[in-house]
Amino acid sequence: MANNSYSGVKNSLVEANHDGEFGCTLKELRSLMELRGAEAIGKLGECYGDAHGLCNRLKTSPSDGLSGQPADIEKRKTVFGQNLIPPKKPKTFLQLVWEALQDVTLIILEVAAIVSLGLSFYRPPDAEREHCGKAAGGVEDETESEAGWIEGAAILLSVICVVLVTAFNDWSKDKQFRGLQNRIEQEQKFTVVRGGQVIQIPVAEIVVGDVAQVKYGDLLPADGVLIQGNDLKIDESSLTGESDHVKKTLEKDPMLLSGTHVMEGSGKMVVTAVGVNSQTGIIFTLLGGNEDDDEDEEEKKKEKEEKKKQRKTKAQDGAAMEMQPLNSDEATDAEEKKKANLPKKEKSVLQGKLTKLAVQIGKAGLLMSAITVIILVVLFVVDTFWVQNLPWVKDCTPIYIQFFVKFFIIGVTVLVVAVPEGLPLAVTISLAYSVKKMMKDNNLVRHLDACETMGNATAICSDKTGTLTMNRMTVVQAYIAEKHHKKVPEPENIPSPALDVLILGIAVNCAYTTNIMPPEKEGGLPRQVGNKTECALLGFSNDLKRDYHAIRNEIPEEKLYKVYTFNSVRKSMSTVLKMADGSFRMFSKGASEILLKKCCKILTASGEPKLFRPRDRDDMVKKVIEPMASEGLRTICLAYRDFSASDGEPDWDNENDILSGLTCICVVGIEDPVRPEVPDAIRKCQRAGITVRMVTGDNINTARAIASKCGILLPGDDFLCLEGKEFNRRIRNERGEIEQERIDKIWPKLRVLARSSPTDKHTLVKGIIDSTVAEQRQVVAVTGDGTNDGPALKKADVGFAMGIAGTDVAKEASDIILTDDNFSSIVKAVMWGRNVYDSISKFLQFQLTVNVVAVIVAFTGACITQDSPLKAVQMLWVNLIMDTFASLALATEPPTESLLLRKPYGRNKPLISRTMMKNILGHAVYQLTIIFTLLFAGEKLLDIDSGRNAPLHAPPSEHYTIVFNTFVLMQLFNEINARKIHGERNVFEGVFNNLIFCSIVFGTFIIQIVIVQFGGKPFSCVALTIDQWLWCTFLGFGSLLWGQVISSIPTSRLKFLKTAGHGTQKEEIPDEELEELEDVDEIDHAERELRRGQILWFRGLNRIQTQMDVVSAFQSGTSFQGALRRQASNSSQQQHDIRVVKAFRSSISLYEGLEKPESRSSIHNFMTHPEFRIEDSEPHIPLIDDTDAEDDAPTKRNSASPRNATPTPPSPSPSPAPTAAPSTPVSPSPNQNNNAVESSNHLFPEGPKSGTLSAPGSPLHSLETSL
Repeated sequence: MANNSYSGVKNSLVEANHDGEFGCTLKELRSLMELRGAEAIGKLGECYGDAHGLCNRLKTSPSDGLSGQPADIEKRKTVFGQNLIPPKKPKTFLQLVWEALQDVTLIILEVAAIVSLGLSFYRPPDAEREHCGKAAGGVEDETESEAGWIEGAAILLSVICVVLVTAFNDWSKDKQFRGLQNRIEQEQKFTVVRGGQVIQIPVAEIVVGDVAQVKYGDLLPADGVLIQGNDLKIDESSLTGESDHVKKTLEKDPMLLSGTHVMEGSGKMVVTAVGVNSQTGIIFTLLGGNEDDDEDEEEKKKEKEEKKKQRKTKAQDGAAMEMQPLNSDEATDAEEKKKANLPKKEKSVLQGKLTKLAVQIGKAGLLMSAITVIILVVLFVVDTFWVQNLPWVKDCTPIYIQFFVKFFIIGVTVLVVAVPEGLPLAVTISLAYSVKKMMKDNNLVRHLDACETMGNATAICSDKTGTLTMNRMTVVQAYIAEKHHKKVPEPENIPSPALDVLILGIAVNCAYTTNIMPPEKEGGLPRQVGNKTECALLGFSNDLKRDYHAIRNEIPEEKLYKVYTFNSVRKSMSTVLKMADGSFRMFSKGASEILLKKCCKILTASGEPKLFRPRDRDDMVKKVIEPMASEGLRTICLAYRDFSASDGEPDWDNENDILSGLTCICVVGIEDPVRPEVPDAIRKCQRAGITVRMVTGDNINTARAIASKCGILLPGDDFLCLEGKEFNRRIRNERGEIEQERIDKIWPKLRVLARSSPTDKHTLVKGIIDSTVAEQRQVVAVTGDGTNDGPALKKADVGFAMGIAGTDVAKEASDIILTDDNFSSIVKAVMWGRNVYDSISKFLQFQLTVNVVAVIVAFTGACITQDSPLKAVQMLWVNLIMDTFASLALATEPPTESLLLRKPYGRNKPLISRTMMKNILGHAVYQLTIIFTLLFAGEKLLDIDSGRNAPLHAPPSEHYTIVFNTFVLMQLFNEINARKIHGERNVFEGVFNNLIFCSIVFGTFIIQIVIVQFGGKPFSCVALTIDQWLWCTFLGFGSLLWGQVISSIPTSRLKFLKTAGHGTQKEEIPDEELEELEDVDEIDHAERELRRGQILWFRGLNRIQTQMDVVSAFQSGTSFQGALRRQASNSSQQQHDIRVVKAFRSSISLYEGLEKPESRSSIHNFMTHPEFRIEDSEPHIPLIDDTDAEDDAPTKRNSASPRNATPTPPSPSPSPAPTAAPSTPVSPSPNQNNNAVESSNHLFPEGPKSGTLSAPGSPLHSLETSL
């Protein structure tokens, strides 16, 4: 068989020239991949014989893979497609410009400018000019009056500037984001066999016919058929919604689908479909991933429908029927609608605070500008028609209108200056800049808001292996043949029978994907590929001068009889070999304290086994294992067992029997040295008010030793180190339920959690986040690398996945990927996160000062002199400096170490502290004093003509130019003041580290000189003399000196100062509104302010919806008495039902938008994330979410944690099921229930449309009936 298939590869090279056909078409392969289980095997057998036959048709070899010839690879790409899913087209620059133009204030300005332009061309007859009142006269020069159009044109021009800048920013942000996407995608590599060599290639390079190696933790990049598998279990929930892991074997179900996760085992598959033809790709095209709807797509849809029908016929239980959210047209629509909402980006805590602040400021600005316009109009009317007693002459109408337009333009410019549209810009710039820089610090940020959340982190739960340690494992001690060697023994000192068994066991019982490669550089360390613990063992075999490759060549992976792969429940791995005489030998390796309990013999100095009693075991633990562990070594036991041929074949599925009666070969101590930079990083964290906790699967002595080396535990502290079992015992009550109060007693002191299962990690993270003991809600960051860390990474506020050691599942669940797996990179992330927050505050401090001053000047100036001292165009220029340039300058300040010297801000800290308020008001007072002095006494002081009360088209005056110039220069110097927000004295510290800041300040200064000297009429400026310039600059410089005065005043003395810019607390929003918001993807605070009116509407709709639900409940065949009987049941149960309903309704609750799968962006962003289910080995421990049912209603839970993933509705298993009325049986297994719950998330909002989707056994059904 193998020869045959291998020659197939050779032939394919020859055939590639003339015969372009493979033995099967794209369509055949696609229809094959749509089958499951027995059907699939039938089809495989009927069309291809078996998987090897399929390999033949695809001209590939099951053992050696493709030849790897470029021509062959290209040909496969053209015939079967590439493994890419075409991304959505980016917005063009013009689209972005168009979006920027949608800004209301800009539209108002454009209209005003156009009206002003139109009117300026109207010339009334000269004779009547005098009749129109004083204000209209005084234009001597014809050329001057002709220049009336300039103001309108200048406004239009500046609007265009603002729009272009905004659009450019959006465009570059989009480009950066796509770059990041590509980077994440390129980093994803997969192991394939080409030309007999195992190599790693980027996922996009995989082609049909490749033989890929799959292993624990992989995210499958393409569809394929299994050729060989060891104990392979796959989580297909991302495609089917079934949370149970599916066992894949050649006999029962060999179909592997893209986008599913390998939860256990390993194997090889031949790739049969890639890119848009793979299962995930098909779903993606269904969701309208690519815009063009050609017939091909229609065909795909039909095929998809058929496949769904087939799968439906196979579905055994009601729950499985509901699993197909795509099989009804309505559901597809719902999916597409869901997709359409994608642009709704998540609002982070910071954005929430900012939006709210911006809305408040905007309202104030609107009010001021309205008052300004009204006052101007009233003054003008009173003056012209009452004081001067003039009649309204028809010919003068255009002139009057021109005045009104001028007033209107002044009003609008006040509004433009008041509205801080630079705020969102500053956030985006700051985040985008940080993300870009964090790449250099080895942080790959997948969600922008994670960067800013990290600044608030108060706790970090870190893994040990690879994060705190170097993840370069080496065996340094061994206990073998009754002797404890403190360093690796010489092979002569080990009896040869023991040595042979040991080497054979190491070679076959380590995953074949794990290897020791020669070093890359001469004299470097050998490269470790694959699982690092196994690398240590293989290295040990090399140290014993034995070659494990020889054994592996003799016993290839296909010859292994059975493999029990490592998982978090077994904590061991075993491989069975079939011997020549028909007997079996099993090799096992695993955590020493677990495996030694299963040993009943041990190899002696002679190499013979002797009895190993529990007493000997305790002896060994004391004398060997504990001393090793206390030195921070990880202890691994290697053992074997023989099954004689006479007993017949054992029952391999009965693991407990198989894994007992072992013979211990040896125990090795593996060292994983602490990374040299970690102790320092941990010290920095502790100084910054962040608690570091270590959560590890290692034994407690090893963990304690490493924690002491890192500085997590300091001598003399009374901190807790617990093992997982003890932790579970302490946090659960008599009934085995987790209680928050019990966790609250433990977590503040807990520093090390050893021998912990993934469930423990999740429980700890959830317990800390939900805790209300501390005065502020804890913000928890978690690091993880394994598939089993998924739930904890998702639950945490910020999840860090390891870039090198991390599995795809972990990366998918994380927010930030550490590209160097190093703990000290987390400290950098904290620094950047805090820096983002500070940058925004700096910008606000600067922006608000300008706002206050500009608005007040325009307002009072307009009221007193009937003309704003700052003209519309000048205001727009000021607005540009303030908003766009300042946000660039202040948002790109690099972080300093001093950021780590203060405690975290916490979630509720206002954006504008009292110190900042003091600075804002203080500088506003200085600037207003100077400007009003210049305005009303400037002509006397500087000896120039007064510019007040100028007629309509009067030429610009020196007086007003000086006012404008001084104003801008004061802003420039104040920008330097704004660099410090905590009241520091030295505002120049580190100013030259930020080139952007320097260049913007100097650039603005130069443009200002150009505007004043050569701006002329459009900017209403006159060239100034050197003296006047010096005066302006001096007055500007004064704001730096004044800043020193302000920082001398203690903030605590000024009792009247208030803070501003709090986030919207959950409590502040009325309950009814909360319920309405449950359905929205996120709270948009601006919308919230504007939505009060629509609320009654929503309430009406909600009532109707509820009534319809009730109706549909009756229709679904529940007897009327049943419903009445239920009504009579006790009220607490009703509350519980309502609570469950709420959980359903809030399938996306308030802040949940943060974690919607759609907002996650990654190569598989169209796939919902794998639902993690963790079955623990001890059955009496309930599932993670089950215990929520009693202690907290979903709404309460959400308020505690603004960032959790969609709350799993309380699962009915552990609590006495409230819905168990006689007519509705509740299915016993928690998993099935959870499935129904998962699926109904898609279905519930559809209302009665979705027909009778709720099968009688599902909680959804009983829920409707109980309504």
